[in-house]
Amino acid sequence: MNVFIEEMKWRGMLQDVMPGTAEQLNKELTSGYIGFDPTSDSLHIGSLVPILLLVHLQKAGHKPVALVGGATGMVGDPSGKSEERNMLSENILNKNIDGIKKQLAKFLDFESTAANAAVMVNNYDWFKNISFLDFIRDVGKYITVNYMMAKDSVKKRLEGDNGMSFTEFTYQLVQGYDFYWLYKNANCKLQMGGSDQWGNIVTGTELIRKKSGGEAFAFTCPLIKKADGGKFGKSEQGNVWLDAEKTSPYQFYQFWLNATDKDAESWIKIFTFLTKDEIDNIIIEHKKDESKWLLQKTLAKELTIFVHGESEFDKAIETTEKLFAEKNATAESLSEQDLNAINGIVKATIKKEDFEACIDVTTLFADLNIFDSKGNARKMILDGGVSINKEKITDPKMIPINAQLLHGKFLLVQKGKKNFYLIEIE
Repeated sequence: MNVFIEEMKWRGMLQDVMPGTAEQLNKELTSGYIGFDPTSDSLHIGSLVPILLLVHLQKAGHKPVALVGGATGMVGDPSGKSEERNMLSENILNKNIDGIKKQLAKFLDFESTAANAAVMVNNYDWFKNISFLDFIRDVGKYITVNYMMAKDSVKKRLEGDNGMSFTEFTYQLVQGYDFYWLYKNANCKLQMGGSDQWGNIVTGTELIRKKSGGEAFAFTCPLIKKADGGKFGKSEQGNVWLDAEKTSPYQFYQFWLNATDKDAESWIKIFTFLTKDEIDNIIIEHKKDESKWLLQKTLAKELTIFVHGESEFDKAIETTEKLFAEKNATAESLSEQDLNAINGIVKATIKKEDFEACIDVTTLFADLNIFDSKGNARKMILDGGVSINKEKITDPKMIPINAQLLHGKFLLVQKGKKNFYLIEIE
């Protein structure tokens, strides 16, 4: 068995592997690629698994290829989707691709002169000059409709209410051609991805076999899920992004810190580079006193440093200590300097006259987008999930007054367990 495959196996990152893949990796330096979907100018933590696959591949001495789908982003992949995705304009795609390139360069070595230095490609570069007639003549004839219809991603959509457009139906041919092009032009013999991509990846190996008589290989990892069945990667604010402007390092740190014991035990294997012995010891120590959150703290630290760097991790810890000081600590114990220096929480401003004219806290929270509606604000206040200056409020009609202001100008609002907002009155 190959060292890389064995590593992925014990980390829980191995779902399907094509026969011969381990032998290929043992035989020679192998180029392996993963595609990234440019639907945003930032990747989110759902993208961390494919990023880590490429990092592990490079650490094992092989060559990672990151494909950004400038062409396929215009089409939309039906895998794992219940309805057709909106297609993006070329300008938006280019903006998104630039953002993704910058992020991937933080994790992979693109600059060295080593034989296994990472490479980034954009499939728009080879698709832009291919006509429709050329494509169906040179590619379409090698893959039968029966073969394409047999794929789970296609069958599920055809059985659903919305059906599937011809555009999406052809996606597996387009992705398959990516693999073929990289095989022919970059000697790329391995494609990796999530388990929902298995059908598309295998189409690529089939196209390589039929069109050029070559042999290519495939490897997929499981889709990450929460132990309770909830969707991985979502917080109360939505996606957890890798861009610090979209999800602050403090919020990023808090996401991992709030993992359940069961999730943290599996995620620390997947998302960190700690060894098996190190992880086993951390789990043993954690179980001796789970109230210390050793497992979650280690996971959150490793991930925050990996994505944002050590200095941002230090700031996230500083913010956490200020906001979650000992239970008896009051908001008044935070100096004005402390409040101004808090990193990563959402900050909002309101003019003094508007604050003094405020009808009630429900209206204030909705107007400042702390809640998306007055109804949601009212419900959470009644449920005891909202605090002002570390004091729970239970009356949605409470009128905020100047006497509540910290240092005459701040309100520290907590929504739920970990979401803080600092309102400054100008």
